[in-house]
Amino acid sequence: MPDRPRLVIASGNAGKIREYRDLLAGTGVELVAFDSEVDEAGETYAENARLKAEAASSRSGLPALGDDSGLEVEALGGFPGIRSARLGPTQKERTEELLRRLEGTPRPWKGRFVCVIALATPGGETRTFEGECRGEVVPEWRGEAGFGYDPIFLVPGTGKTFGEMPPEEKRKYSHRAAAARALLESGALQHLSGSIDARGR
Repeated sequence: MPDRPRLVIASGNAGKIREYRDLLAGTGVELVAFDSEVDEAGETYAENARLKAEAASSRSGLPALGDDSGLEVEALGGFPGIRSARLGPTQKERTEELLRRLEGTPRPWKGRFVCVIALATPGGETRTFEGECRGEVVPEWRGEAGFGYDPIFLVPGTGKTFGEMPPEEKRKYSHRAAAARALLESGALQHLSGSIDARGR
């Protein structure tokens, strides 16, 4: 039998998995990566997060955490939002496309990162938790840390993009960290700890 209860992370994104291992360290829960390959057909972050979490929980027989996140740019009316991962086949191309659309619009390019986490239990309820980080999109890549649009998102008051921050600094500001804090503060994870795969299934 495992020493710790298990919680599925419904994602195939290696960067996201690393962040969750960091954000949920010390909870006493063993995180298990599980890419449920769900079609993100929802019209909101919450709907997509629920689709991922519920599919992973159903298929694994374990409680599962899914999330959806996006970058919303004011000058583009909140675009790309839930379409952030669909602007191109690679992140480099997605970033280039976003910056192309911003060409000719006045700066600063204000925006925000949004993340919604869904926590689903087998045959049980699903709860959602949201976090955001407001900042500014910059026209050049800065830093190699993080993933996604991190290197072009400048965090106010720091002089740095997420791409220039080590994980412990990013954790203070990021949208995903804020959503994870809301999850932890709700007590939902602690409530599950007595039942998450306690039989070692």
